[in-house]
Amino acid sequence: MSDVVRVSKKLSWLLRHGAGEKGLAMSADGWAAIDDVLALLEIDRPALDRAVERNDKNRLQVEGSLIRACQGHSLAGMPVTVEALEASWRRVHPTGSLWHGTTPAAVPAIRRDGLRPGRRTHVHLAPSPDSHVGKRFTAAVLLRIDPTDLVVFEAPNGVLLTRHVPPAAIKWG
Repeated sequence: MSDVVRVSKKLSWLLRHGAGEKGLAMSADGWAAIDDVLALLEIDRPALDRAVERNDKNRLQVEGSLIRACQGHSLAGMPVTVEALEASWRRVHPTGSLWHGTTPAAVPAIRRDGLRPGRRTHVHLAPSPDSHVGKRFTAAVLLRIDPTDLVVFEAPNGVLLTRHVPPAAIKWG
């Protein structure tokens, strides 16, 4: 694994899941001081910049002296809030189908309960079946979602997010 990938994974983990555990001060919409992140991860600014620039899913966002993960935050142990994240994203009104990749084992629960974010703040959706953002490459089941009655947001990296997809919005077959 290259140093860039290693640093990118550390940054993504810290900013999406580990801020509370590591004591990183973070705003409710996920922003943290770059200097604090550098000190916690024991990396330098050029390494951080390379990891941000080369991240294949553009998961990380830098503005001035601040950095954040665009989306994908855990709920437990993180200082982010659903409301603050949504306020920082763009509300969109998709007219075509959206997509969500999952596993065969998850299908019975999805049929019953719809798509729930689990331990994350939001359900991730993709704008197209071949999108490289918003769904896992390893997904064996690709679900088509009707967004008509959903409140959908777009993160800066193009991932579409919603709080919940009810079973009726999932188009099977």
